[in-house]
Amino acid sequence: MSSETMIGSAIPAQTRRVPVYDSAQLPSPVVREVGELWRRRGLLRLLVARDVVMRYKRSLLGVWWALLNPMLRMGVMWVVMSALFRPAIPGVPYVVYLLSGIVIITFFEQAVVSAGGSLVNSTAVITKVYVPPLSFAVSAVLAANVTLVASLIPLLIIQVVMGVGIPWTVVLLPIPVTALVMIATGTGLMLASLAVRFYDALDLSAVIIQILSFLTPTFYPIGIIPKSYRFILELNPLTQVVMLFRAYVYQGQLGSWQTVAACLISGAAILTLGVVIFARAWRRSAVML
Repeated sequence: MSSETMIGSAIPAQTRRVPVYDSAQLPSPVVREVGELWRRRGLLRLLVARDVVMRYKRSLLGVWWALLNPMLRMGVMWVVMSALFRPAIPGVPYVVYLLSGIVIITFFEQAVVSAGGSLVNSTAVITKVYVPPLSFAVSAVLAANVTLVASLIPLLIIQVVMGVGIPWTVVLLPIPVTALVMIATGTGLMLASLAVRFYDALDLSAVIIQILSFLTPTFYPIGIIPKSYRFILELNPLTQVVMLFRAYVYQGQLGSWQTVAACLISGAAILTLGVVIFARAWRRSAVML
């Protein structure tokens, strides 16, 4: 008998260290994905910069398009709505009301579509080197957020020109913007999980987003909707975001705590659901990339 065997046999069984393998101690897919994203946050910054540059690199107007896009959409809708319906919004010029809604909807459309196609458009990278797939979708939303911030400039200028002014409550805009980013990110992650298996989901999402935009009081006041159907608009999380955004950007009001809670809770819920679906789906769908 060797000396190592004798020493090992002399150690009481109670004091021996026995390795324990417990799969329950492994982090959940959500925690693992978010942890990978945080550890590689430097890469996320690079991806955001890349997405911003690529979005406007081939554009003749460059980043100025971020200012002109909502302005052109507002101009078309303002001409059509003013000529046909002549809407009247109490206490604020219609052009300010319209542009404040278009800014939100434009960001949501760009962020969801970009995040939804992030996995499909990044197959050349994902199949060669390991990059947290969540980073592609998140970077797409953050890049669209740059456009949102830029589009606030013409809105504030128009408010000053039209005599509405800029109330102090604009400092609270990060609240509805944060809720909007969470909603767009969660929706984009769910779309990205579906688009890997069914590419037609990207085309179908454009139709669904268009319907959702009509269910948001962007170009019409919510008061014209009959009360029996108004709950449909109120259940739309974008409606709550638009209402809170308008309260801060030109109404100079704090908004009700119910509206603030609805924005943040719905944003957190949609984001959590999107991360859960994405974390569980992308690995099974990776073979299809």
